[in-house]
Amino acid sequence: MRDSLGNLSLLQRICTVVVLLCFVHISVTLLYYLRTLDLRGSFLQNQQANSPSPNEAKEPAGVTEAHRLRSALGSNVSGEAGGGLEPCPERSPLLVGPLRIEFSNPVSLDLVRSENPRLSSGGRYKPTDCIALQKVAMIIPFRNRDEHLKFWLYYLHPILQRQQLDYGVYIINQGGEEAFNRAKLLNIGYAEALKEYDYDCFVFSDVDLIPMDDRNTYKCFSQPRHLSVSMDKFGFKLPYNQYFGGVSSMSKQQFLKINGFPNDYWGWGGEDDDIFNRLSSRGMSISRPSGEIGKCRMIRHDRDKQNEPNPQRFDRIAHTRETMNRDGINSLSYKVIKVEKDLLFTKITVDVGKPPA
Repeated sequence: MRDSLGNLSLLQRICTVVVLLCFVHISVTLLYYLRTLDLRGSFLQNQQANSPSPNEAKEPAGVTEAHRLRSALGSNVSGEAGGGLEPCPERSPLLVGPLRIEFSNPVSLDLVRSENPRLSSGGRYKPTDCIALQKVAMIIPFRNRDEHLKFWLYYLHPILQRQQLDYGVYIINQGGEEAFNRAKLLNIGYAEALKEYDYDCFVFSDVDLIPMDDRNTYKCFSQPRHLSVSMDKFGFKLPYNQYFGGVSSMSKQQFLKINGFPNDYWGWGGEDDDIFNRLSSRGMSISRPSGEIGKCRMIRHDRDKQNEPNPQRFDRIAHTRETMNRDGINSLSYKVIKVEKDLLFTKITVDVGKPPA
């Protein structure tokens, strides 16, 4: 009887130990499972936050945004972070997406000034709560388009500020009555902007084009960027694959690689195709946003006087590879006539010379 009771007591102790071990095992397993769920959730959130928009072109595997920026700008974009500020996010949280763009009601410069109180003299702005990833000079070739300029400033300043850019606006005004030379004015804008600030990105924009979506960021990419992808003028379609007109951006490194723009296109047409040929000859390709994000509206107008079609454009385009090393930023010649500093812009009036006889 005593032996039976002793065996029963031993069995009870063994069962108790087994139950305790099972309980501990189940508890450890449950805790591990819950921790794994938390880790998976954090991983998915990070992946979603860092994954590219479906509207953006896909990058090769292993290419990080830091690598892309260093390649495009030739510099370390986070090198200036200081004073407790962090670099701005790659995708600004301030963007609103599609915009309503109208030209029916005129705007005044006073109105634009009143709505942009955070600007500094010369059309300068930088975010105050983070370090901008790029320093961008907005270059606008200009002559006798004051009403168009008001609309550009009215719409673009708020867009550029929401994009969290460190930027300045440069209106390069061609003085005199000679034939208009858009590409040379762009070269001048590049040169003059660098006299004021160490810009690493340059956006070249016609004054009559307004983006219809602020997700179309006016900055530089790892390849030269064509920003005015689908204009209402062309039925919101790209007119041809090599088209690089309207609005484009290039880093300083990319600009110098093609020796800037040609200086000898007088009158309308041809310089955009010349620039495409320069990019192609240096092994670069054109980057674009999607057709939806790249929509823009053009302010309707008649062609300006002294901007008639250039009859020599086709011959010049055919010889880009032969002329680009000697015709560009390395051969730029001009004279500054006047510099005006407004809250909304820096306007530089220049003498670009005369077309060859």
